[in-house]
Amino acid sequence: MPTDPRDLKDTIRQYLGNLQREVDSVALYRALSVEERKPEIAEVYKRLAAIEQAHKEFWKQRLSELGSQVPESSAGWRTRTLIWLAHRYGPDFVLPIVSTQEQADVGHYDAQSEAVAGGFNAAERSHARIIRAVAASMPNMSIGPLANALRAAVLGANDGLASNLSLVMGVSGAHLASRAILVTGLSGLVAGACAMAMGEWLSVSTSRESHETGVDVEAREPADISEEEREQLANIYSTHGFRTDEARALADRLANARREDFAYAWNAAMSSFLLFATGALFPVAPFFFLSGTTAVLASILISSAVLFLIGAGVTLFTGRSFLFSGIRQLLVGLAAAGVTYTLGHFIGGALSS
Repeated sequence: MPTDPRDLKDTIRQYLGNLQREVDSVALYRALSVEERKPEIAEVYKRLAAIEQAHKEFWKQRLSELGSQVPESSAGWRTRTLIWLAHRYGPDFVLPIVSTQEQADVGHYDAQSEAVAGGFNAAERSHARIIRAVAASMPNMSIGPLANALRAAVLGANDGLASNLSLVMGVSGAHLASRAILVTGLSGLVAGACAMAMGEWLSVSTSRESHETGVDVEAREPADISEEEREQLANIYSTHGFRTDEARALADRLANARREDFAYAWNAAMSSFLLFATGALFPVAPFFFLSGTTAVLASILISSAVLFLIGAGVTLFTGRSFLFSGIRQLLVGLAAAGVTYTLGHFIGGALSS
């Protein structure tokens, strides 16, 4: 037990964070078990929830031993959103997000000696593999394509907004007429969306082709999978028509090799195009209806709000603080716009002199 007050405070803060993570996991897996229609898959979610419940009780006990008041924790907004989506659209809809979060969390306990001693870090890795197997066993469900589509969507919307805001502010700084700014902004929208889509298509196509020809060889890591986890994986595959021996073989195969899926290039390209165009539309939209300084200020205000929302919304998938991510996104976008506005002002002045 820490004796220094500062160390004690840091330890309590860490334990509270661990507790909240387990509270979120218990709530999410219990909700998925209720919404899941396949009994075998629902049972997998129940087992995961039971393990997370044990982890939750462990951290509550540790907090009590340190003399800290154990709060009545409830699931955070991110988990409540995923639960709502699972209830509205089914567990399969949120499964790629859950898998991504589990993959991101596998190293959370690695540096905590108590958690390692309790096998928490190994359990997190096991959970990540199980959820990945559940997703891979679903018809038309693949973590790779959906994750890549999400990446393309986020990058497309953010790049479209940030780049076109910078472009609009640059020509605004040069004191061009509102009609000229509108034409410039729309040209930037179309050109940027096309370039983004082409780049995404080439990126995904190259990755897939490299994989198919064996040029891009991924290092394979052995997976230390327990017998219980193998049984759960076998149950998952057996629900989709595999015989017992086939399901067991698939589970063993997952234990020995990692599986990587690649997104379809055209889906990624179309996603990039549409999201870039959507993001790029916000900075230029006020110039359809307004002019002069009013249009410039409206463009900044609308773009600032959307920049913050993009940064905050991404935390549903990253797990970071929505306030921190939103403000960071806002400041970066406004900084770029400020630079281009200043450069446009000086360049416009130099050309007009």
